[in-house]
Amino acid sequence: MRLLVLGGTAWVGREVAAQARDGGHEVVCAARGTSGSVADGVRLVVVDRDDAHGLDGLARERWDAVVDVTRQPGHARSAATALRQAAAHYVLVSTVSVYAAGGTDESTPLLEPLDADVLSAPEQYGAAKAACEAHVAEAFDERCALVRPGLIAGPGDHTDRTGYWPWRFARPAAGDGRVLVPDADDHACQVIDVRDLAGWLVSVAADRLGGSFDAVGTASTFGEHLDVARGVAGHDGALVAADGAWLAGRDVTPWAGPRSLPLWTGDRAEAAGFLARTAERARAAGLTTRPLDVTYADTLAWERQREQPVPRRAGLPDDVERELLAALA
Repeated sequence: MRLLVLGGTAWVGREVAAQARDGGHEVVCAARGTSGSVADGVRLVVVDRDDAHGLDGLARERWDAVVDVTRQPGHARSAATALRQAAAHYVLVSTVSVYAAGGTDESTPLLEPLDADVLSAPEQYGAAKAACEAHVAEAFDERCALVRPGLIAGPGDHTDRTGYWPWRFARPAAGDGRVLVPDADDHACQVIDVRDLAGWLVSVAADRLGGSFDAVGTASTFGEHLDVARGVAGHDGALVAADGAWLAGRDVTPWAGPRSLPLWTGDRAEAAGFLARTAERARAAGLTTRPLDVTYADTLAWERQREQPVPRRAGLPDDVERELLAALA
């Protein structure tokens, strides 16, 4: 097929383009080109999606499918409108964050779509993606797939969320090998490997599957994730568990970001639904996911060979972890 990827220079879009190329498809990426390079063998067309006419040239060509990773409602609307006649099928990479609350499948009610063209704050992310979905569905109707991944994991995770735990267990901050963890073993935790997601997105585009799909990995617990991360890192030191209130009182945040313990959901009640989707519809349509230990082992290998960011985007700096462990002791 002839595939147009709107994006394609950052993590997920680049993996989609690379896997489509490996599958023998002709791939063109449309992006500003400021987030990185496209995969070898993929053509880049420099496009500024803030330009109302930025996609006009591509709209004069014919495409078997489009894969779009945008989170900006205005970009989704303008692209879907411009490419409505040029593309046979449209795949939007959305998110399970579009759901209002609860539920475990695609029947869960959605958030009210963002009434703006631009996402201006992180808390608007789910509503912005819901607006993107609405714009694409209005333009393409049954000729589109709305794919809703959960937390994406694997090699290349520049957010540092999924790399933090295998990296921390491989190189504890404390000299005696102790590692600080939240007391949250039973909290829900669910990820999908970027490679599994990207490969399935290419199949969705090639097969012109329509409808909405939750694209997630196997539902598990935070404790199970820690066990797997420890195993691939070969960690045999002690785990030092602290409760959420103690951590919050020392400015340790859940989920992501600086001075955080990634993947831990804290007291977020909505996380039970966000991190426990069934994905039955996607699996029936061909989605397969690799074992978690493979994802973590490959992520750790990638962490070991990349230049480490200072500071990391998620997790505890070494000196902060040592201070917290000393306070607990």
